[in-house]
Amino acid sequence: MVASADGMVIAHDLPDIEPDGLAALTAAAIGVAKRLTDATGQGGFEETLTRGSRGYVAAYAAGNRAVLTAVAGPDTNVGRLHLQARRAAARIATLLDAPPGH
Repeated sequence: MVASADGMVIAHDLPDIEPDGLAALTAAAIGVAKRLTDATGQGGFEETLTRGSRGYVAAYAAGNRAVLTAVAGPDTNVGRLHLQARRAAARIATLLDAPPGH
């Protein structure tokens, strides 16, 4: 799912998850993650990973205005998830952060 930084859905492919709720929760989680990285001097937010008993939820900064949220199963190769999601987030950032008309 791609959502704005303030929790508005831009695009999704989530057949079993309500996207508006996930976008809102992601925005809240990103807010906490940004405060955490700031408070610890770790720089700007880039990504967060949450592991549950049934899989993962990862959120990646996609430029200045959006976030990519990925939902993955428990057998997911987390390294591969990061690799592919980081690439996708960079492409999304290029599209969404481009000046109008370009």
